[in-house]
Amino acid sequence: MKSINRFYVFAAVVSVVCMSSCSETGTNNPAITGEYSVFAWNDLGMHCLNPTYDKVVILPPYNNLMAQVVKRGSSPEIVTTGITVTYKILDNTSSYGKRSYGGFWDNATALFNASPAHNVGLTGNGLTGMMTASDNYFIADGIPVVPVNDAGTWNPYQVAEITVKDNSGNTLATTRATVPTSDEINCAKCHTSGSSPFDDILSKHDSKHGTSLSSSKPILCAKCHPSPALGINTGPQMYLSKALHGSHASRNASCYDCHPGATTKCSRSLAHTAADGNCITCHGDMANVANSITNGRVPWVSEPACATCHTGVTGVNTGSPLYRNSKGHGDMYCSACHGSPHAMYPSREDSDNYQPKKYQSSSKIKTIGSCGYCHDNSRGEGASGEFAEVHGGTNPEKSIGCRACHTTISTNSSSWPHAYTWKNSN
Repeated sequence: MKSINRFYVFAAVVSVVCMSSCSETGTNNPAITGEYSVFAWNDLGMHCLNPTYDKVVILPPYNNLMAQVVKRGSSPEIVTTGITVTYKILDNTSSYGKRSYGGFWDNATALFNASPAHNVGLTGNGLTGMMTASDNYFIADGIPVVPVNDAGTWNPYQVAEITVKDNSGNTLATTRATVPTSDEINCAKCHTSGSSPFDDILSKHDSKHGTSLSSSKPILCAKCHPSPALGINTGPQMYLSKALHGSHASRNASCYDCHPGATTKCSRSLAHTAADGNCITCHGDMANVANSITNGRVPWVSEPACATCHTGVTGVNTGSPLYRNSKGHGDMYCSACHGSPHAMYPSREDSDNYQPKKYQSSSKIKTIGSCGYCHDNSRGEGASGEFAEVHGGTNPEKSIGCRACHTTISTNSSSWPHAYTWKNSN
């Protein structure tokens, strides 16, 4: 178990309760009595998959779920031993046999040189199972979830329930996280010739590049065009990202044609969303994406950083690690508190907001642990002495979110997340 030595403003089943200066009234929940809290998220905030697997294939059904478990105390601990962490996709027990997704399993050998059983992904994980401890977190990677539940309803925002138990089988903590996936790749917007858009793509590729892909179906694009998204980093041709963005930059294509659709809309964090999801604001237009790869950028490995926009805030500059791979206060992942990439709190999708709503018992959705639930200035109001009087100690006047992990609340603001330099927008 790893000790969290810095004060962690993080919320669990206790609510943020307002002082007299609150802009919204919370619910004064009793103090937490459980010993553990669990926080879970998706590594990308949106995964895509092919609608069919018999012609052109870009991505398999493959979703990653991560979680961290904290044992509460005056010095909380991140726990990875002496417990089990399981997951299950709610109301979604199979993928094979729904629409045309079964083609992934039927063609897995030709596409991925693998032969997983039906409803099992490329890593051996299914739609329910055990999460694996790795460093100071748990992960279930390669979950083969599809955007159709057992009732036949299309929903790109599938939900996983995560359960933490001790070695005797007693439940210690539970939570839920969105496991998103969409099949809205819309090649039909432009590829209208032939029997299907994917057939048209192969035909045009053959005509322009002298290949014979139309007679070699199914084709995994990454076999020639490396895709770090699939762990394929070398190949005979340019990166797939460069080929796709470069070739479509002047063809009236939009980000949401592929990432991943007009309905789903990849980016759904309200603070980061414009008409195009702020794709261009962060990543540049299609020509920029392609040109940056020409100039040495590795797609999926080198991406925009939070510090580009969030300047002057301690702890936001993560250096070379991406947001999805970065840890901050107390060695917790940034996503544990702020939400999944492309779905940072608050999200326009209710399922994304499950944890801040549950853990902070408020209709107002903000970063977990933000003082802005109650205070117009998200750093709170008044001096640390006032904070200690109202929120500090072991039996506070008003309970706050940090008690998800801390049984005693420090008033040393320099040890708080981002060193007490939060902005009103957080």
